[in-house]
Amino acid sequence: MSLADLAASVTPPQSPPRVRLRPTMQSDLEFVLSLEQDPANLPFITPWERMQHEAAIRFPDFRHFIIEGGPGLDAVGFVILIGCRSQHLSIELKRMVVQTKGQGFGRGALRVVRRIAFEDLGAHRFWLDVKSRNTRAQTLYRSEGFVLEGTLREAVKLPDGFESLIVMSMLRAEFDARRAQGLELPA
Repeated sequence: MSLADLAASVTPPQSPPRVRLRPTMQSDLEFVLSLEQDPANLPFITPWERMQHEAAIRFPDFRHFIIEGGPGLDAVGFVILIGCRSQHLSIELKRMVVQTKGQGFGRGALRVVRRIAFEDLGAHRFWLDVKSRNTRAQTLYRSEGFVLEGTLREAVKLPDGFESLIVMSMLRAEFDARRAQGLELPA
């Protein structure tokens, strides 16, 4: 399948609510940590210690953002990118957590952060891994043009066993083809 066929086979973007990303501040970390410890999110992520988030705010290879959305642009989640200075131009969407599910904030944030990865940071490859049980996130990523690369079998230890990680990505050429098809946010 050609890149143009791939882009054409994806549903045109829905209109998520207004979303913007702003750099995370130290004063935001209680909010970030509370989202990670929320029972609705905990099964789908591997939470970090406060110190890890503090380092991600300061370290130049990371981008740590607060997702603001809705009419008042309130804090609704956070997103972390890793590899922003990678010589291989491969940027990882390390984590995206949204407080209220089903409102479109995750989709909106994904569209903004993907544009940051490709247009602002010059990524060739934008990738992520997602726990196998997180089918909601997998559906979102597929609908937004991410391609399944494979499975890291039983890569995460849980109290009752192990869980696999699904690896997905988008290449710059795929992003450009989607933009040409009108499937990406305008620059």
